[in-house]
Amino acid sequence: MAQRTYRVAVIPGDGIGKEVVPAAQELLEAVGRRRGFGFEWTGFDWSCELYARTGSMTGGRGIEELAPFDAVFLGAVGYPGVPDHVSLWGLLIPIRRQFRQYVNLRPVRLWPGVRTPLVDRGPSDIDFVVVRENNEGEYSEIGGRLYAGTPAELAVQQSVFTREGVDRVLRYAFERARARPAKHLTSATKSNGIIHTMPFWD
Repeated sequence: MAQRTYRVAVIPGDGIGKEVVPAAQELLEAVGRRRGFGFEWTGFDWSCELYARTGSMTGGRGIEELAPFDAVFLGAVGYPGVPDHVSLWGLLIPIRRQFRQYVNLRPVRLWPGVRTPLVDRGPSDIDFVVVRENNEGEYSEIGGRLYAGTPAELAVQQSVFTREGVDRVLRYAFERARARPAKHLTSATKSNGIIHTMPFWD
């Protein structure tokens, strides 16, 4: 049987991204050799450093260039003099929305031999997955500023959730929980205080 080759767009980003991503690629290559698959890497120099030079996180190129790839491997972004919101709204959010990446998945595990500040806890005690919404909520673009640049400047931003957006994340979380040994799911919200949107998650 022919070996499967995954086409991956690589965006190493800035700073430690340029150190971590190549090392992670080597690790993935090693796993692929053992498991019978390979990678075809294509690099993109999209970064905050590029933004500092050109005024664009992508140098004027379009996010749709990533569409032919099986995956996007995005490293850390951030560069002195470039505000954090620039990388989020100039690169991360466009990628998430273009490719419908509505689940933010964050596995949390303690590996053998790694020390933890939690007293008397080992690898069998720390193994869970955080499932978070990735497009809506605080990532809404609804809002604006009034009297910009004056002492009376006012900023307003709306947190927006749709039933469809919440349901698809909840469905994913439940399916993920069912596939895990404990089959347990915990919902963490501030629904007692944020009265309209957070109860969607209860």
